Amino acid sequence: MKKVILSLLGLFLIGVAIFYVNDSKNRSVSADRGRKFYEEAGMIIWDIKTKEKVVALTFDDGPHKKYTTEILDLLAQYDAKGTFFIVGEQAEKNPEIVLRMYEEGHELANHTYTHPYSRNVPKIMKEIKQTNDTIYSITGYAPTLFRPVEGQYTDAMIEEVVKVGFKVVMWSWHQDTEDWKNPGVNKIVNTVLEGTKEGDVILFHDGGGNRAQTVKALNKILPELQNQGYQFVTIKDLIKIKMQTNEKKSRETNSE
Repeated sequence: MKKVILSLLGLFLIGVAIFYVNDSKNRSVSADRGRKFYEEAGMIIWDIKTKEKVVALTFDDGPHKKYTTEILDLLAQYDAKGTFFIVGEQAEKNPEIVLRMYEEGHELANHTYTHPYSRNVPKIMKEIKQTNDTIYSITGYAPTLFRPVEGQYTDAMIEEVVKVGFKVVMWSWHQDTEDWKNPGVNKIVNTVLEGTKEGDVILFHDGGGNRAQTVKALNKILPELQNQGYQFVTIKDLIKIKMQTNEKKSRETNSE
């Protein structure tokens, strides 16, 4: 009986070893060093700690001919800047909207080419390059920010993405509007307004489906946050504020 158990245990361990070898070859092992590690390493940003009344509005899955245009109109109305995580194949269909984003001072970022639900690193890296090439061909600008599909990543993915010069952008955990579910305009509005604090990164979607609720919600969110004294900045603006805050703290520490 003991020999049978040992044999079964041996087979199990061999199976586990084979799985990890194969998975590592595909560069898709889903380990996660954790938020603290990645924030301190400067590889991923979720949000920042600041006393400045700034928030970053981010939009995934576009551009969409109708909804992205309506969102851009609203942002212009409230002198707001957004960060758009662009799907490459949608950019190819709507180059004039991508160009408008760029010319109006919004941040263009990468959200893969086909929006695949995959953690296979070679596939993702190929899609990132394809999307960057597409955006560059339209605007002459190459994005350096990347958001993985559904925020799903692996250590291997982050290492490769950072290695080629990208910073990965997530969002504030309390600021996922889940607008892609079409939960109702009031639900989207309440999620944002009840949770907003300085340095937040708010997640919206401008493509991937009917985004009429998102547009209507923004029509309420933007004036209210503006009345509260908030400025709408890009992710790169947030990163700059974080760097300035860290430099100030460093100077204060050294002067003590």
